[in-house]
Amino acid sequence: MMEELLPESVVAVENHGDEPAGDASLYPEELAVLTRAVGKRRREFATVRVCARRAMEKLGVAPGPVLPGERGAPQWPAGVIGSMTHCEGYAAAALARAVDLASLGIDAEPHLALPDDVLDAVALPGESDRLDRLAARVPAVHWDRLLFSAKESVYKAWFPLTGKWLDFSGADIAISLDPTPTADGLSGDLSAQLLVPGPVVDGIPVQVFTGRWTVRHGLVASAVTVPHTGPGPAPGLSAG
Repeated sequence: MMEELLPESVVAVENHGDEPAGDASLYPEELAVLTRAVGKRRREFATVRVCARRAMEKLGVAPGPVLPGERGAPQWPAGVIGSMTHCEGYAAAALARAVDLASLGIDAEPHLALPDDVLDAVALPGESDRLDRLAARVPAVHWDRLLFSAKESVYKAWFPLTGKWLDFSGADIAISLDPTPTADGLSGDLSAQLLVPGPVVDGIPVQVFTGRWTVRHGLVASAVTVPHTGPGPAPGLSAG
């Protein structure tokens, strides 16, 4: 599901709850950050890192620990960018080489309506209007949850490039629907207009992030990628 939302240069590994991982799958450095974590948190932390290590193998990178850095952003090996997500019954990791993409962000959520107070905090007035129009066309989709997921993906792609917080009001997201639904769900494009000064990628300011989304298997998933804008980046450490 997630890999279909991403360009070919990205590898993704998913777990649909059929292989929950435990402490035995973690490196000592990872266990050290879980000293106060409860059982559910430990399982989610471990399961998504198993996905990340399998993605490293697919990318041809030696697997290793994935430690949380500033604001919890995962710290990837040098020359690798990536993003992780997990919710009840699902976990995924997506990675790419830093020479192929500047940044990426993924998110998955249960396909359920957001509480009203959460939607009020997430959606800009224009976004709310667009959600109403989408809901009139396809009422079976929880478009509010999709907007929330898209903003999470935008933030995950934004932070490694800026090291700064991005509020929900910092990006205005437009969601479009593919004209032909897939056999098992719906998909489409998303575009995020940054309402604050955007990151500088290869010397060029970027004000629009783009990506894809899908609704299937009881989940809402989104992915955002930021391509390089110049002739070629210098490989280095990046967090996604």
